[in-house]
Amino acid sequence: MNISIIGLGWLGKPLGDALVNLGYVVKGSTTSNDKLSVLKEAGYDAYKVQMNESEVQGDIAELLAYSEVLILNTPPGLRRNPTSDYVGKIKQLVPFIERSSIKQVLFIGSTAVFADTESMHIITNNTMPNSEGVSGVQLATVEKLLMNNAHFKTTILRFAGLVDERRHPATMMSKRKQIPNPLAPVNLIHREDCIGVIQQIISQRKWGEVYNAAYPLHPTKQEYYTNICEQKKIANPDFNRTGVSKGKLIDGQKTAEELNYTYTHSIVNE
Repeated sequence: MNISIIGLGWLGKPLGDALVNLGYVVKGSTTSNDKLSVLKEAGYDAYKVQMNESEVQGDIAELLAYSEVLILNTPPGLRRNPTSDYVGKIKQLVPFIERSSIKQVLFIGSTAVFADTESMHIITNNTMPNSEGVSGVQLATVEKLLMNNAHFKTTILRFAGLVDERRHPATMMSKRKQIPNPLAPVNLIHREDCIGVIQQIISQRKWGEVYNAAYPLHPTKQEYYTNICEQKKIANPDFNRTGVSKGKLIDGQKTAEELNYTYTHSIVNE
């Protein structure tokens, strides 16, 4: 099977490596000339593709050609650019997918589509998106846009916060002051488990589905990040303990059961 990945970055590159090792033919994209050279030197059939609100620049048709599956791994990037029109970018991409050989799309989304509430509800695969934040609203709109397209079948995969041994939110939390919602549950998933879940979806051909993925352990933010910062020997985070904490608990166990997958990387020891 031929697979195209838009976004051979922190998650996409090791994902591509894993899929190649399983025997898939993988093509991918980056937005950087420097990264493009590195990918080609590593043997990738790689292309430079840049999406914006008015057009898709680069070799998008070549990237999608002869592939059956597209993994769309391009986060909104609204933290860096709060005015970015993520929905507009995906709308520019869709006609290229429709004209290509792509039959299935795996959209890598985020549990940011769900709002934090005082009740801290358990979020299942059947919970409807309800975030009113800019990122959450745009992600949910893109989900509908892709799921409702009759030219291809889309599976939505929403990840909780991503971590690995070198990239952990505790490093950022350590530098912050008066962090809100100390009693909210932590929702995280290791990069290797992200790759494992994606492999299961592709190998089992689970198309037209919606999955949430998070490690099935949810200590409070205060407990968890304090412990991690102590392990890393960095400053403990400073929490604002006034008021009522808001949060949510992402149930990733149902996804694991449906895909016959076991989370293998504990978030506690990372």
